[in-house]
Amino acid sequence: MLNLQTPHGEQKVLLHSCCAPCSSAIIECLLANDIQPTIYYYNPNIYPRDEYLHRKLEAIRYARDLNLEFIDADYDYDAWRQIMYGLEDEPERAGRCIRCFVHRLTETARYASENGFTLFTTTLASSRWKNLEQITRAGRQAAACYPGTFYWEQNWRRGGLQERRNELIKAHQFYNQLYCGCEFSMRRDT
Repeated sequence: MLNLQTPHGEQKVLLHSCCAPCSSAIIECLLANDIQPTIYYYNPNIYPRDEYLHRKLEAIRYARDLNLEFIDADYDYDAWRQIMYGLEDEPERAGRCIRCFVHRLTETARYASENGFTLFTTTLASSRWKNLEQITRAGRQAAACYPGTFYWEQNWRRGGLQERRNELIKAHQFYNQLYCGCEFSMRRDT
């Protein structure tokens, strides 16, 4: 298991979670390192609504199994769609993804700022489908909007976490989606 230390010795972190599979090994690792995560579920990009609910219920199930606090943020797909306007035909890992990361992580930083968290991070940094540099830039930009918050630039792909993620998916029989979640990636992947 990866040996972790938070940037400033924090004992708690607000963890933006995209889904249970991506969160599972990260949460396990945080707990093993005596870092208390609060799960923040903000994913207005997920389409269709049934997909969103399926992913959210899996995340809630895992949080309850571990007795962790789960923050269910609003699902406002129409507002997210307006934010993405003009970027519908962008390829994956381009401008649309960056804008989506910035939006979701800025909401995470806002919640952190308003609820006593100084540190936040995201499970998006664990996905092999995402560009880690884009996520890091989005996290920094989000933290800059809310002084007093700090984005933890942890590479959640290292230290055996990918392998452990795969084991936990099987052990918990998680629903494991086949696309990032937005309708644009779904169109390309199906």
